[in-house]
Amino acid sequence: MSVHFQEEAGGKCLLVQLSGKLAKEDYQHFVPTVERLIKQQGKIRVLVQMRDFHGWTLGALWEDIKFDMKHFGDIERLAFVGDRKWEAGMAVFCKPFTRAAIRYFDESKYKDALEWIKEGIVQPV
Repeated sequence: MSVHFQEEAGGKCLLVQLSGKLAKEDYQHFVPTVERLIKQQGKIRVLVQMRDFHGWTLGALWEDIKFDMKHFGDIERLAFVGDRKWEAGMAVFCKPFTRAAIRYFDESKYKDALEWIKEGIVQPV
């Protein structure tokens, strides 16, 4: 599994790139980053780009559910970018665990997803 993070808009947005199969250990890197940004920003926005993504191991799925329940109201917008095969599943899976506005973008629409995730954020001067 490969997980890469990039902070944007002064830490208000987190761009996450996933490839392979997400394992429980991947959350040991992801969760502290997200929690630090939430502590600094209050609410954040997350863009998840999935390339050659194969889903979660059972342990990772449990970590994901625990994370989602803990941070139910902390994520303001959530964008997924990837293969259309994940679209319906991600929307159904994520909806009960977050108040975030969720949108799915095809891989060819990454720039649109980035614009949407940053829309209306006032950049610090």
